[in-house]
Amino acid sequence: MSSPIPKLTRRAALLGAAAVLMFSAVLPAHNARAEDTVKLGLVAALSGQSAKSGEAITRGIMLAIDKINADGGVLGKPLELVSRDDEGNPGKGLVAARELAQREGVAAIIGGLDTPVSFAIVPFVNQQKIPFIGPWAAGTGITKNGADENYVFRVSAVDEYVDEAITEYLIANYGAKKPGMILINNPWGESNEKGLLKALDKRGMEHAGIEKFESNDVDVVPQLTRLKENGADSLFVVANVAPTAQVIKSLDRMGWDVPISSHWGPAGGRFTELAGKSGEKVHFIQTYLFTDAADPMFVKLQEKFPEIKTLADVTPATGIANAYDATLLTAAAIEKAGSTDGAAIRQAMYEISGIKGMIKTYDMPFTPDDQDALGPEDYTFAHFVEGQIIPIK
Repeated sequence: MSSPIPKLTRRAALLGAAAVLMFSAVLPAHNARAEDTVKLGLVAALSGQSAKSGEAITRGIMLAIDKINADGGVLGKPLELVSRDDEGNPGKGLVAARELAQREGVAAIIGGLDTPVSFAIVPFVNQQKIPFIGPWAAGTGITKNGADENYVFRVSAVDEYVDEAITEYLIANYGAKKPGMILINNPWGESNEKGLLKALDKRGMEHAGIEKFESNDVDVVPQLTRLKENGADSLFVVANVAPTAQVIKSLDRMGWDVPISSHWGPAGGRFTELAGKSGEKVHFIQTYLFTDAADPMFVKLQEKFPEIKTLADVTPATGIANAYDATLLTAAAIEKAGSTDGAAIRQAMYEISGIKGMIKTYDMPFTPDDQDALGPEDYTFAHFVEGQIIPIK
């Protein structure tokens, strides 16, 4: 019969075991074991009113992964996508980013549609030194975040550039002299308010007012009435699918036919199903459009996703193209870095070149002073016609 273990020794053993468990619990999964793949994370709206945006981003990433893996993968391993649904909620987006980084051990994270979600994630990725690539959220401060070591990159429109483009579009096409602003009441709306005011000030133009509204508002007639009474001859709209649809319905109720130019929010879903026929009057920014069913990338989309029957089933092409290009650039940086170390990938982002994407060929797309790969020259205006997004002629 063995002698009993002294209480002190037993307690020390238990404490030691607990310490080991605590230590192992905080270790990222990729440090605990050798991975068979290189993981890429996605935090996007995969459900809710903006689910179409998450679907488009996912499709773009998957097309890129197919190409990358067919060409040999990354670092000699297949690239794998690990997705989390942020439901358009900043808190859930941050939790998802933490899980992908600390539990799944992803080499980089791709973001989604919502600027407030990306703003919530930015401090975390900069602190943890994990590259974060935005294929949609356009808030200027996402990439221009003031970090000494900035791990946030973007292949997307940027609010301050979009606001310039919208202002010029309304002037050139409608002779706008006193536009009114109706903006969603969140950080994305605030970002565009600054950009639009800057664009108007640059031209010495006045505005008819700045009105805010909430995403769940079902009537914005009071705000629009104030803009009309103040002499608005055109409207800037900044909001996603459902809120913008409410603006259009309110305009219909008022009987006010006014030129409307929008950020790309309406493109994130089946906008005209919510807004009605008048939704076709909204002209909005895009970075890519499918205009030909024979487009090789569209054919690949149909092969990969058989539910896509026509061009109208792609809503929107912007999300697909931005995500496709963002994935190619990220994979190229990982390969150039020679590892999945975040700091090495960040440095490699400044060195990649000759990457042929859907939107363009990227030659040194990022610098420490400008971590946005797309600019105003990459924008085009479009609108919905019978459910399909087509370019403005």
